[in-house]
Amino acid sequence: MLLILPIRTESSSTQMPMVNYMLIGANLLMFIVFNEGYFGSATVGVREQYMVFRSDAPTLLQFFTYQFLHADASHLLGNLLFLWVFGNSVNAKMGDWPYLFFYLAGGVFAAWGYASLQTDYFQLIGASGSIAAVTTAYLALFPRSRVTVLVWFFFIHFFELPAMIIIGVKIILWDNLLSAALSGPSNVAYQAHMAGYLFGFVGALLLLFVRAIPRDQFDILALWKRWNKRREFASAMGDPGNAARAQFGSVAREPKLTVAQQHEEDQRVEQLAQARTRVTQALSNKDLNLATQYFEQLIVIDATQCMPQAQQLDIARELFKQGKQIQAAAAYDRYVSCYPNARDVGDVLLLLGIISTRDLGKHDLAESYLNKAKKVLRDENRLQQCEQWLAKVLATGSQPGV
Repeated sequence: MLLILPIRTESSSTQMPMVNYMLIGANLLMFIVFNEGYFGSATVGVREQYMVFRSDAPTLLQFFTYQFLHADASHLLGNLLFLWVFGNSVNAKMGDWPYLFFYLAGGVFAAWGYASLQTDYFQLIGASGSIAAVTTAYLALFPRSRVTVLVWFFFIHFFELPAMIIIGVKIILWDNLLSAALSGPSNVAYQAHMAGYLFGFVGALLLLFVRAIPRDQFDILALWKRWNKRREFASAMGDPGNAARAQFGSVAREPKLTVAQQHEEDQRVEQLAQARTRVTQALSNKDLNLATQYFEQLIVIDATQCMPQAQQLDIARELFKQGKQIQAAAAYDRYVSCYPNARDVGDVLLLLGIISTRDLGKHDLAESYLNKAKKVLRDENRLQQCEQWLAKVLATGSQPGV
């Protein structure tokens, strides 16, 4: 038997998802109270008469109450697993009250969508429609995140997959479209799931568009914007004359690129964009170790790459902290080259001078950095430290204490 389940995501937030915890608790409580075997048949009668969504004459209340009812323990636990995995991040991103409204609205839309597609009488229970909306909202808010999945096939294995793959291909395409077509008649309300997925993705997209949800560089609209810019850039650089003028200015000669060369350049541009995105995402997740790994991969593709000012400095500091003095010096040097007017450029030049002579033994290079630092440093203590190092380098190349 093959079983594939998402168990956690890499997206994190400092805000506690209180409403999601409450929704999980509410579903558990309703299952205990309104399922036979816990409080007897009396509550089951109330559930069947007033709380189950009935297609022949649904009441307004049923559009909400059916979302908290489940047929059995496996139905409940399966839904709550997905709510836990994807709902915590969506709740933290949206905020408590907007998330609660979004969750309930997703369930209402799922029931309405299912009723619109069904001609026969039916009864509907389960949080699947609401959770489907939360799942695709996660896809819209965190499209580049990775999801850890448990795969049970004779043995248990764990894999990390992009959210687009696990949600788009496995959960939506396979679990709901292909399975529904292959399995034939079933008591699973696949149409309600699909209505929930549609509501969640389009709803989250609209909320992002009107900025009702805080925007960042990782949401689906930012991803689309970057893709469109890369497409426009690649299209513009497809003209050899534009590419030459961008690199060499008015003295450029128009090179003649072959189709193979142009394809190779397009691939390089795409690799650079992806590598920069990975660095930024790792920094956003406060994983500096992973960020430096991705940054080192980035400069293998193009050694002239430089991240935004604060990010470049964070990476250089982390490389230095890891004892990678050569890589740290290169990262600091890129910072100075890219941001020569930064307020802390003197401190960075001083540090480069110290690293160059103390750790790398490159005294000529250290002299150059220290002379530049001396011209821009304003703090007296720093300036005195710079002059001490410079004097030692000029005299003997030895190292003063720090």
